[in-house]
Amino acid sequence: MQINVYLAGQIHDDWRDTFRAHAVEIGLAVNFLAPMEVHERSDNVGEDILGVQPNPVMKDEVASMMNNLRTRVLVEKADVVIAYFDTSQYRQWNTAMDAGIAIGMGKPLILVRDATKHHALKEISNRAQVTVETPEQALQALQYIFE
Repeated sequence: MQINVYLAGQIHDDWRDTFRAHAVEIGLAVNFLAPMEVHERSDNVGEDILGVQPNPVMKDEVASMMNNLRTRVLVEKADVVIAYFDTSQYRQWNTAMDAGIAIGMGKPLILVRDATKHHALKEISNRAQVTVETPEQALQALQYIFE
């Protein structure tokens, strides 16, 4: 059996690469899906497809349309969604949005957040199937599916 796992979270560092590498190390039969991980491409995709926009707001709007399409299609294909709220300085609105999409679609959700984010994420945590504090624990939860 192989499952599809969507990795929701910020795109400012290589956490997904580390997560994928650990999954390979422990032999998980997992196909990973993710948002666009090249920040510049994510920001510019709307103009790349629809042409130059008249102002920054419209540039953001058309990029959002394309990124939301991608997210919707890939979350739909996912068997499990992992929403990782790391401890970086970045606001993680996209992670919350992706978690909400997964919940709305009835997709199983593993929420990864440390104790400092408990209060801010309590509603998402309440709707997740599993809440863990580290990516390693999320991998162990995935591994349990295969036992």
